[in-house]
Amino acid sequence: MTVTRRTALLAGLATLAGCSTAGYRGPEREVVVAAGESGGFYLAFAELLAQQLNLAEPRLRATAVATEASVENLRRLRDGRADLGLVLGDVAESAFAGAEPFSVPIAFSAIGRVYENYHQLVVRADGGVRSLADLTGRPVAMGASGSGVAVFSTRLFARAEVPVKAKNLLLGEAINALAAHEVDALLWSGGIPTPALTELNRTTPITLLPLDSHLPALRAGYGPVYDQVHVPAQAYQGVGELRTIGVANLLLAAPSLPDDVAAAVARVLAGHAADLVPAAAVGTQFLDVRTLIGTGKVPLHPGAASAYRALHG
Repeated sequence: MTVTRRTALLAGLATLAGCSTAGYRGPEREVVVAAGESGGFYLAFAELLAQQLNLAEPRLRATAVATEASVENLRRLRDGRADLGLVLGDVAESAFAGAEPFSVPIAFSAIGRVYENYHQLVVRADGGVRSLADLTGRPVAMGASGSGVAVFSTRLFARAEVPVKAKNLLLGEAINALAAHEVDALLWSGGIPTPALTELNRTTPITLLPLDSHLPALRAGYGPVYDQVHVPAQAYQGVGELRTIGVANLLLAAPSLPDDVAAAVARVLAGHAADLVPAAAVGTQFLDVRTLIGTGKVPLHPGAASAYRALHG
């Protein structure tokens, strides 16, 4: 059997537990991680990543910064306002190619694929909405303007040919609007369960709509970046199991990030995966070290690639 660079990396990443390599020896510096909104998985993950990076590499002072997520994070990487950023795979591919919503390509690379994101179309349990078509002409919270979910929402409703009254709202604003009957649905992209949605469900019972029937149309337009994912029963109390659309989350790096810093971050991802899952998502989300290098069309940062090679000996 021919052993490719990819299979060698995968083989090594599957046996990383207990591995040790030389730590970061460069100058002390800050590492800013552009994350996401309060109450979402991005910020919770980024805070854990910063914590573990600080423990593993005392010369690196990592902090997680709340943002509107994917689109804003890419702009922060581009402008030098962040060293790392969490970005949905579909948005990253568009940015890399200079496709909508970006007018020109953005330069960046990937540290790794960190976990799967779930697109969640949330409606009130007593609202009578049971399909995407039921939202025709109704107000829908489609994510903050700087978020990846706003990009996905636009694509989803356009491909489904369902015109809605789009409202770009932060997650907290969208939750309040749904509870107050100001919107009939909100679309959110995040881990399962998302703590802010769990809180909403305690006072305003919700349900999720399956989106898997729209996957073929989305893949026809945007390629295999989208996948079918399974939401387990009772991920939110009273909500049965269903299938929706998922997309990989990538941890991206600014073009200026030094190789040794990227390598340090990659070692933390590979060696501390179990410590990088927010408590609310334990049991439904995990960071699989075997898929860290599965970054699609986005190339790995040379420093990260070097660390992954070194970790498998």
